[in-house]
Formats: sequence, structure tokens, C-alpha cells
Amino acid sequence: GVVRSMASRPSDTVGYRMQMARKPVLPPSGEFVRTSSAEHAALLIRRMIFDGDLGPGDRVPQDDVAAALGISRIPVREALIALEREGWLTIELHRGAFINALDARSVRDNYELFGLVYGLAARRAVERADNGTLLASLAHHKAAMTRSDDPADVGRAIRGFHGDIVDAAASPRIKVVLRAMSALIPGEFFESVPDAIAVERRGLAAVLRSLRNGDGDGAAAEYLKMMRKVGERVVDVLDARGLFAASDVPNSA
Repeated sequence: GVVRSMASRPSDTVGYRMQMARKPVLPPSGEFVRTSSAEHAALLIRRMIFDGDLGPGDRVPQDDVAAALGISRIPVREALIALEREGWLTIELHRGAFINALDARSVRDNYELFGLVYGLAARRAVERADNGTLLASLAHHKAAMTRSDDPADVGRAIRGFHGDIVDAAASPRIKVVLRAMSALIPGEFFESVPDAIAVERRGLAAVLRSLRNGDGDGAAAEYLKMMRKVGERVVDVLDARGLFAASDVPNSA
């Protein structure tokens, strides 16, 4: 593949350094995790893919990524290993790391998995949590996500809702699985996928109704339905940016 060197575009390098200097975004579970150098590198590489600076078959310029972030190559290699597990790239011995093509089916699968995992968390929350405390907190987040149209504010409220359910599930395994998953969109999710705001507002209202009725299965079903719709919105965004192979024409569900 063609190597697009960041070193040949110093203004891009400065822009990416400024991007990474911003406060890190909370992960999908709503749980704050201190961002490591490897996580910064992974986010930068995802951003380069999302912005079209790295395409299928391109080799990741590891030295340029390290220089842009002011870090050694060790955390960059850690980032590449994590990104390979997520399916973003393939590491070839003695050659480097090369970007994989995105495909719509994998994106849909990714969000279906989110729906299944969050649905399991909702079931466990019904079984294990103090119902009154949880419902009050979820109602607070639901109100917050409807008070503002600012994507960052809405995103914080939505992640708070998800995070409370995950915490109430009292399952370290669920948290481990969610930390290993990727929302696929670098940076503030709801700025890049604004149509997902309405989907999550409606979906989480339905989840809350089920939880108020003590219906864990119903809440799980609503989570799955909602995340499938979010996945479709992500497919639309990635398709509009030309990130799918020409032969992979997404079919909206």
C-alpha cells in the first residue's frame, strides 16, 4: 500500500498533537479510565483512518505517530497490538502494520455486540441493584440528555446512563468486555454521529420504562434494538466518508 507520511505534512502533525492534547473522551461504558500513551496512539491512528489519512493497505508510520505525540515507539507498538485485536489493522513480521478495509457487516456486528453486552448488564442490574437508587440516577441522566442539544453534553448524560447500568450489574467481566470494545468513531461520538442522539434518547427512555417495571428481559431487548439502530447511523457516517471498499455497499436496515 501507499505510505502517507505525516513527516511530509508538518501542519498535519501539529494539528494531531493539538487534537490529542484535548481532554480524553469517556469510553462507551461511561467509566473514566486514565488515558495511557498507548491509548493516545491508538486514538490518533483511528483518527487518521477516519479522516482518510490512512487507507486500506497503507502502512502505519510508527515513527511519525510517536513524534507527533512526543512518545517512544513502545506505546505505539502497544497501540498497534490493541488495534489489531479490534480488527483495524494487520501486523506483518518485519514489515510493519497495515490498515485493513472496513466493512459494513463488521460495523453492524460491533454495535450488535454492544447491545447484547449492555442488555446483559441491564438484566443483572435488575437482579442485583438497589432499584430505587438506580432508577433515580437513570432518570437524572435521561433528563440531562433531553435538556441540551450540545453533543458533548448529551454524550456525557448518555454515557452516565450506560455507566450506571454497568456499575449496577456488579459484574467485573462485563466491564472487561466493554473496555475491550471500540465505538469505531474517534473523538466525541455524538459530534461525528449526530443522528445517533435521537436514537439513544428514544432507546434509553424505553430501557428505563422496562427497568421501572422490573423487566430485565425487556430492557435487554430495548438495548439491542437501540444499538442496532446506532450501528446503522455509524455505517452511514463511515460510508459518507468513503471508508468502505467500493464493493461493500451498505444496505440500511
